[in-house]
Amino acid sequence: MLRDFFSKKKKYATIPSERAKQEVPEGLMTKCPVCRTIMYTKELKKNLHVCSSCGHHHRMTAYERIESLVDQGTFEEFDKDMIAKDPLHFPTYEEKLEQDRAKTELNEAVVTGRGKMEGYDAVIGVMDARFRMGSMGSVVGEKITRAIEKAIEQKAPFILFSASGGARMQEGVLSLMQMAKTSAALQKLDKQGGLFISVMTHPTTGGVSASFASLGDYNFAEPKALIGFAGRRIIEQTIRQELPEDFQTAEFLLKHGQLDRVVHRQDMKDTLVKVISMHQ
Repeated sequence: MLRDFFSKKKKYATIPSERAKQEVPEGLMTKCPVCRTIMYTKELKKNLHVCSSCGHHHRMTAYERIESLVDQGTFEEFDKDMIAKDPLHFPTYEEKLEQDRAKTELNEAVVTGRGKMEGYDAVIGVMDARFRMGSMGSVVGEKITRAIEKAIEQKAPFILFSASGGARMQEGVLSLMQMAKTSAALQKLDKQGGLFISVMTHPTTGGVSASFASLGDYNFAEPKALIGFAGRRIIEQTIRQELPEDFQTAEFLLKHGQLDRVVHRQDMKDTLVKVISMHQ
């Protein structure tokens, strides 16, 4: 009995080998940054990238967003091959653009086009924060302006999902000019009696929040989206006061009358279709 006791092999915890780690496919699981729940990425995508535990809205790509809204097989993209130049010869700018094109399979930070939503025609623009943080350069402004002009021409509502860090500093004043250009196009849409629905997603900041994103006939936002012009720390240093914890969130803006509604992603399509049907 004693011999059996001392002869038993001790069990030790083992660290998985590199080979074992490689057997788990990359991207199979996703951890929620808010509640830390680990879930299958495939299940998260089925749930429109919304955490089933805490409701956190993860970022969506432009094409994923369009797929969740537009009737299957009806989307026709505009100006897909339009790409940015380097007018200021900004160091490494062209290399960074190439890297983002390879990483995102997009040519710019916004995708525009037309499609049907429950049978209703609509012109749609969706910004993608993976490309230069969704910054607004001359091509972004041009694509949005052209999409607005298409909406006027086709007498269709224009829906824009914003996600941006603001103006693109590598293009200097040319980037800032897009604020006026897109705003002027929206004024033309308004004079023609057109409908513009702006949906702000996380984050919508800087020159984008100060221009076209805030000019909707309806201004919606996703839950907990960061929306604002200047950063929290800069504002606190300027006014020398501590800001509320929920400052610059969608809920804060709704409470203070700067939004019409905060819409859960799973209710977004139904909400947009209801608004479009009211204006037909």
